[in-house]
Amino acid sequence: MTATDPSVVFLMYHELALPGRKLVESAPGYARYVLEKSEFEWQLRAIRDLGFRGIGVSQALEFPSRSVAITFDDGCETDLVTAAPVLKQLGFGATFYVVAGWIGKPGFLSARQLRELEDAGFEIGCHSMTHAYLSDLDPAGLYREIRDAKDTLEQLLGGQIEHFSCPGGRCDERAVAIAKEAGFETVSTSVPRANRSSTNPFSLGRVAIKRGVSAHGFQNICRGRALWKIELSGDLRDRAKRTLGNHTYDRIRSLILRS
Repeated sequence: MTATDPSVVFLMYHELALPGRKLVESAPGYARYVLEKSEFEWQLRAIRDLGFRGIGVSQALEFPSRSVAITFDDGCETDLVTAAPVLKQLGFGATFYVVAGWIGKPGFLSARQLRELEDAGFEIGCHSMTHAYLSDLDPAGLYREIRDAKDTLEQLLGGQIEHFSCPGGRCDERAVAIAKEAGFETVSTSVPRANRSSTNPFSLGRVAIKRGVSAHGFQNICRGRALWKIELSGDLRDRAKRTLGNHTYDRIRSLILRS
């Protein structure tokens, strides 16, 4: 990170686990991205202890020094009941990317809760209509997942939704073109790299935070150190997805994780 070209790492979170509360999905490939509340809390304290601030995407695009962007995908109920109070306690911001078609389903935010989250000062983004893999869709499907999802969220909240994140990190040039056409200002991917002022705003990188990351490893992520190792692993996975196809890749991955 330099004075002439500052960078900000975007962290990607998902559902948070609470005692006695069933997760919205039980598959191993999903559960590895679910943190216990205590783990999430120490990570936010680690951000503070590093002298960093936690901010949302819009603020992160100004590339303030000593900051990390905190983002959540899916729109789980724990965004409001668990994550938001911890963030507020530390004075941190965040962007919550919501799957529009999942609003009101068990385990996910209701329309009232989504408004409450926004009223608490947090930024709401779009994470598609049904969490379909965009690279598998025809043009009509892409419009439904991107443009129609944006319209749904804007009607619920009465304001502009400026930021979009790709489900499963799957994205292509067609999806980006429709996101631009729909009026989004950014598209976030799952490519684990830091973002700079020179980064294409329609190809923002994010680092998925998995359960069990070490304190040293988490600090390095926040500082943007050794992200190339994570990116290399991601490149290998992306090649496998392209070769096998998304759904075949997911089936094989699920079998491996179960074993």
